[in-house]
Amino acid sequence: MKVPNPVSKRLALYHRCVVSLLSEGKEVTSSQELGERLALKPSQIRKDLSYFGEFGKRGTGYELKELKLSLENLLSINKTWNVCIVGAGNIGTALANHTEFFKEGYRIIAFFDRNPSKIGKKIGTRSISVYSIEELKEKVRDLNIEIGVIAVPSSEARNVAEMLVESGVKGILNFAPVKLKIENVEIEDVDIAISFKALTFKIGVKEIERKRSVNKQDC
Repeated sequence: MKVPNPVSKRLALYHRCVVSLLSEGKEVTSSQELGERLALKPSQIRKDLSYFGEFGKRGTGYELKELKLSLENLLSINKTWNVCIVGAGNIGTALANHTEFFKEGYRIIAFFDRNPSKIGKKIGTRSISVYSIEELKEKVRDLNIEIGVIAVPSSEARNVAEMLVESGVKGILNFAPVKLKIENVEIEDVDIAISFKALTFKIGVKEIERKRSVNKQDC
């Protein structure tokens, strides 16, 4: 089944919204309500869900507990994932302290680094051990790590990714500012700088439009 890549991100948004609705005491929702909360067209939501079968009932909407369970199965978050972070710097430490990861079932259980001053120490509120990068293959196997997070400079990212693949991880979350593509593993690139630039672009466009509007009024 060929599912467009943006759909996976929207499924995660739907799950977050459904959890929020349940916390408010709601039992049923609709594509209209989900669309209003997520700034999406109801037709887009229905199309996304249609890739995976029938959801909800016409005229009555989606039963929230059932939809939550279905989304968790689709997103494979109905299990616990063991995660390691390569790079025990600021980004890695911030990720390790992010409580939402643990709530969603992503257990960060190991750090790997080349810096001798960091190896052997424990990082974050959960006291996660830092191992030498040389131990990566052994620890990935012994700790049953399935997801690797790259939090190193771009110059080291590809080499680290290849090490993770050789170690047997199933997926990689890449925070290094470089695009990675390696066979036999799923990779999700997270480029914060690109998001900032996209944001300032939108702000700049609005500012240009505002100035044009003012100039027209002055003419």
